[in-house]
Amino acid sequence: MNTKRTSLATRILWGMGIGVAAGIVTLIVGRFHPPALAWARSAAQSVLDPFGQVFLRMLFFVVIPLIFASLASGVTQLGRLDRLGPLAGRTFALFFANMAIAAAIGLIMMNVLQPGQHLATGSRQLLMSEYGGAIEQTLAAESKQPAMSLTVLVDMFMPRNLFGAFVGQNRTMLGDVLPLILFALLVGAAATLLDDTRRARVQEGLDLISDLMTGIVGFALKLAPYAVPAMIYSVIVKVGVDILVTLSVFVLGCATALLLHLFGTMSLWLRLFAGRSPLAYFKQIRPLLVTAFSTSSSSASLPASLAIARDELKLAPSVAGFVLPLGATMNMSGTALFEGCVVLFVAQAFGVELNLAQQAVLMLLAVLSAVAVAGIPGGSLPLIAGLLATFGVPAEGIGIVLGVDRILDMLRTTVNVGSDIVTATVVDARTPSEASASS
Repeated sequence: MNTKRTSLATRILWGMGIGVAAGIVTLIVGRFHPPALAWARSAAQSVLDPFGQVFLRMLFFVVIPLIFASLASGVTQLGRLDRLGPLAGRTFALFFANMAIAAAIGLIMMNVLQPGQHLATGSRQLLMSEYGGAIEQTLAAESKQPAMSLTVLVDMFMPRNLFGAFVGQNRTMLGDVLPLILFALLVGAAATLLDDTRRARVQEGLDLISDLMTGIVGFALKLAPYAVPAMIYSVIVKVGVDILVTLSVFVLGCATALLLHLFGTMSLWLRLFAGRSPLAYFKQIRPLLVTAFSTSSSSASLPASLAIARDELKLAPSVAGFVLPLGATMNMSGTALFEGCVVLFVAQAFGVELNLAQQAVLMLLAVLSAVAVAGIPGGSLPLIAGLLATFGVPAEGIGIVLGVDRILDMLRTTVNVGSDIVTATVVDARTPSEASASS
């Protein structure tokens, strides 16, 4: 499985390189022969863009069922919530704090660097003219938004018509995903109250839906090595090389935020909550981080995590056996950070401003969607597209970052795995007397 993913990722990277090179050559030729550039833009508009849309809309198809099934299944598999005990309570609290802090770091980095603002005014106007309809609808919806209040919050999370909130034609901003997420959490919580047999049947059905949606994502990813160069070429010939500078700043900022969370936030946790030396600790887990970086898979890194927790870190087997497998499917801080960065970056590129309240909601949604995407190869793409649509940003903007996703995927997997084992270490240090009883 990893070989196939690596082969696909390599083909996508090659495709991106070909698309970038072809776009730059076209721009150079266009400087000396403008009709050639005009013809390339027309071809991109009439041929390449529709092909890219086939790829993107296959991802859009699965957004609603994938979010619902993944989140509901994640809650259902926990079993009776009142029987999880203090070990689980501390673990889930640290998972949420870990992902929320990571998402916040990513948003702060994007606000500081403003990578989307590196586009020249003319380039941004081209993007806005191409996707102007969606952006105008967003601005119109924002102008009609009532002031934030408890009533507005209830309407956002619990509309009178659940399905109308995300399938209706007159959807309001933030009205797409919030009710769906709340409904999925409620369904999962209700399923935990069922007897074991019926709960297992519910989870089997939810997992079946998730597997089917994953299959559709797989179909879309087969097109990715061809759709990515088509889309990146189209963007370059229309917008110019500004988009490459903007993308480079985004990659640098996102990578810096990921490393800052792993070696900054996690070092503080180790020192303050576990009483360990961060430098010595990261030397101990270095083989694990290398494994995560090379495989880009939290699941593939799990055996190494368990071995290092037992042999090097001397964690209680009951703690490591509970926290690490759960973390490999739920504790996705690198993914949460990345999703927030992508949404804010694409919003900046399209000139859609997200205020502080909207970014706070984005942080929460990034955490929840990161949990939903766990263990689903390529599953982050449709969820990021859903987040973009939720905030009124043209979901097609995800095409800008597809080419560099493989590079950042290696880093965010390293952060995910590193955060898992640090969390297990903190839980072990904070519950020494309960570890044996809570297995």
